[in-house]
Amino acid sequence: MTAIVVLNPYSNRWNAKARWPEAEAALRAAGVDFEVVVSERKGAVIALAEEATRAGFSPIIAAGGDGTIGETVNGMIRGLAGSLEKPIGPLGIIPLGSANDLVDNLGIPKDLTAAAKVIAAGKIDLIDVGKCNDRYFVNNSAAGLEPYVTTKQEKITWVKGVPRYLVAAVQAIMDGPNWQAKVEWDDGSYNGPLSLVSVGNGPRTGGIFFMSPHADPRDGKLTFVYGYRKTRLAMFQALPRAMKPDEGSYVEMDGIHEVHAKRISIQLDKPSPAHTDGELFPEWVQNLKYEIFPKRLRIILP
Repeated sequence: MTAIVVLNPYSNRWNAKARWPEAEAALRAAGVDFEVVVSERKGAVIALAEEATRAGFSPIIAAGGDGTIGETVNGMIRGLAGSLEKPIGPLGIIPLGSANDLVDNLGIPKDLTAAAKVIAAGKIDLIDVGKCNDRYFVNNSAAGLEPYVTTKQEKITWVKGVPRYLVAAVQAIMDGPNWQAKVEWDDGSYNGPLSLVSVGNGPRTGGIFFMSPHADPRDGKLTFVYGYRKTRLAMFQALPRAMKPDEGSYVEMDGIHEVHAKRISIQLDKPSPAHTDGELFPEWVQNLKYEIFPKRLRIILP
């Protein structure tokens, strides 16, 4: 079958558009037979992926960053009438984003020539798909501080790439947002103050942060990290440790907890920003429900 590339030119602040000729040449050189559709506005990727799924293109190749991948998966699910009873895909990835977290989490090369060769080889694996309210995600989702950081970084123009996330994190911590929360999961619960909620299918987000450091996209569970640190100083102490994937991670600190669960529900005392795969919800929310769909995405990997 003919593949289709869903290109999001805005990814990485329009850098994806500039790099597309290089990506196109890499796919042609690798022998991939494809057509391309281009997102003309924010959110259009979902509709394009839905149409491509219904038209029978295979594989569907997301060309962009983590948000583009997440929106492509949402469109693919819509193209199958919203059903995840069986695995969807296959999905290929051309990494044109700024952080490319899912790509790193799954070991997909960021070099475009190498990424195109992976797609041409067509080796397929299965990974889990998460869901938050009515939105699906493949890498991570969050409420509280993490998406609050995203609201900050979207406004930053004087620094680019991964450093932008770090600057935004510092700004967000200085604001000191917090909530009162009631949280329930498979076999546990928490009721009290909350600074952050991060729900990972993969460990890394924001290019340098490991917000759910022990997440595994193949284990059939979400890795849920929740925590509260009373002061800005306490939060700043956690910041460098959120960049550690293994020993010394911030999840080892007082007030931070990591849980593996299939279902999670969160009620907040006031609205919070929330995101899936880096894409903010259009409105701040108070209630979130999470669930996992094991091995529902067929994805092309090395």
